[in-house]
Amino acid sequence: MKILVLGGTGNLSSDSAELMLRRGNEVTLVTRGHNPVPQGFHSIVADRYEPGALKNAIGDKTFDVVADFTTYNPDQAKLAWEALAGRCAQYIFVSTICVYSKPAPKLPITENDPQGNEFSEYGRLKEQCEVFFRSAAADKNLPLTIVRPAHTYSHRWIPNPVTSAGYTLAWRLEHKLPVFIHDDGQNLWTLTHTRDFAVGFAGLVGNQAAFGEAFQITSDMVLTWNQIMAEIVNAVGVDEADIRHIPTDVICGIEPMMVAKLKGDKANHGVFDCAKLKRIVPDFQCRIPFRDGIRESIAWFREEPSRMVPDPKINAIYDHILAKA
Repeated sequence: MKILVLGGTGNLSSDSAELMLRRGNEVTLVTRGHNPVPQGFHSIVADRYEPGALKNAIGDKTFDVVADFTTYNPDQAKLAWEALAGRCAQYIFVSTICVYSKPAPKLPITENDPQGNEFSEYGRLKEQCEVFFRSAAADKNLPLTIVRPAHTYSHRWIPNPVTSAGYTLAWRLEHKLPVFIHDDGQNLWTLTHTRDFAVGFAGLVGNQAAFGEAFQITSDMVLTWNQIMAEIVNAVGVDEADIRHIPTDVICGIEPMMVAKLKGDKANHGVFDCAKLKRIVPDFQCRIPFRDGIRESIAWFREEPSRMVPDPKINAIYDHILAKA
């Protein structure tokens, strides 16, 4: 199949693009041209967020599948649709589990649970994108598939309540600085390695049973935040860690930007039912335990000292919350 990927080099999309390529597909990545495209991929150079840029770059090319990892609001959805409607046989929009209302009315969460996340603008905008794509696809009679990942991580991410990107959390642990977990750390959470996510995603590509449907792609390995932090501490290799438990309301009162991250996401139970996906993608199975995945992440950062630099803005958030709590 000929597959066009909007994205393909980020935390979530890299492993999916690589797996689709390994399975014998012709994969084209849309990039801005700032970084070299990995060997084996084709590329189209365009700033897909500039009006008309993607449409002009695509020209008269056609694809079997478009995999859209980089649409975050309805205006971007319209630009992508303007460029690609009529040029593919399946459009896969990568949404998020943050579209669901928080907290969930029941567990496990399914694809049919209520949407409308009052705490997360990110989730509301992704929901608006879903509405746009459903309507536009129905008008064009184009098969649409919606994918909803949860909290994913790769070798470049170290999951934590503030931000998973970068080395800041591990750096603080190494330097004996305090960190925090929201509430008592006992809420249930799901972490999915991007290589496991890729198996589910690739299984939907060109799959007619996925047309017109939405799918969660998450691990069924459930941990508490206390367990998550304990695994990170062990992976970093420190003997002691100053981990403080702070109520979500206190955190959000000190740093309002944490409302979307916690009340809109991580402070709620995150347990998901992927039975719908497993019925049509039988090889989907999450095989990478967080214990192994997080050790891989720490090892990757330590391969190159320049990767082990904390983000001063994230450090400042930690310091501000810990000082005021």
